Amino acid sequence: MKVARIDVDGDVIEGEYDDGVVTTDVGTFDTNTDEADLLAPCEPSAMYCVGRNFGEKVDQMGYDVPEEPDFFIKPPVALHDPETPIEYPSFTDELTYAGELAAVIGRTTHEIAPDEVDDHVRGYTILNDLDCLDQERRTARKAFDGSGPLGPCIDTEVDPVGLEMETHIDGERRQHDSTERMFIEPREVVSFLSERFTLRRNDVVSFGSPANPGLLPPGSEITIRYEGIGTLRNTVTER
Repeated sequence: MKVARIDVDGDVIEGEYDDGVVTTDVGTFDTNTDEADLLAPCEPSAMYCVGRNFGEKVDQMGYDVPEEPDFFIKPPVALHDPETPIEYPSFTDELTYAGELAAVIGRTTHEIAPDEVDDHVRGYTILNDLDCLDQERRTARKAFDGSGPLGPCIDTEVDPVGLEMETHIDGERRQHDSTERMFIEPREVVSFLSERFTLRRNDVVSFGSPANPGLLPPGSEITIRYEGIGTLRNTVTER
């Protein structure tokens, strides 16, 4: 099943998602029209993001292959809704993107083994890890207001291993890969982080991105598709 959150006249409602149509206890709403606005599918207390987890990405940036997950944290203010324009940050001239598979935690989680992860994860969604390449250090580059577009839904049944993904900017394909090619697979990442943090319900754990050539220009549209989950879509404002 796929689950999404919508805003209907100021009320936040959750329901079953099917290609932009959300069926709830109070009715069915089409987010492709003005009946409802599609929201990020959860409100995390933190987004734990893993980098250097695909071969092409390591080659692109000249990184060493990590022996354990290399992670950073985006704060709650980084959350950004699907279909909502991304405000181009005033402090950068080099905004880029990263289409990432992300787990949504389903209950309080601490010190679990990889084979226990499925019992603690609500499902999987898509994160766009926005990055200002010309800023000093990773937190300044990646942890700012709206730096984590998330959605469009949570798929509660998909297996995170072996999913095809692709990212398009203004119709041009910029990323194409499979989660089969991650160095550290998703269940191992969640287990690793749970040794260090108490993960709360609706927290997000993302698993890195393939190589992401080029920048995200003002006025552009970005779509990120993960097999089985759907497509996260946003435009970028003009400067």
